[in-house]
Amino acid sequence: MNAVTLGEMIRNLRDKADLSLRELAKQVEVSAPFMSDVELGRRYPGDDVLARIATCLKADVAELKKLDHRESVADFKRILDSNPNLGMAFRAAVTDVKTGKMTPEELARKLRGSR
Repeated sequence: MNAVTLGEMIRNLRDKADLSLRELAKQVEVSAPFMSDVELGRRYPGDDVLARIATCLKADVAELKKLDHRESVADFKRILDSNPNLGMAFRAAVTDVKTGKMTPEELARKLRGSR
């Protein structure tokens, strides 16, 4: 499972449209450093900027919004922070994925409760 981030998708679409980062930033009316941060996942555009990006790249804004997981990640972090045992269990699972003891797909199945 290769999940593409919002930034990666914007970069892929920009490359496909044969636009430089600076050209896209100019068309979207944001700074090039901001656009770079978006592509690198350091910052996220607001709805109005995302809509302009989608228009410039001839992309569906709803599809791009699906790639913005900030709210889900923030909720997950709050849950982990509120329960130290859950936090430790998740860190152990992440370590298992990093060391190859478990695949990301296996972890996802466990989180969904399916075997």
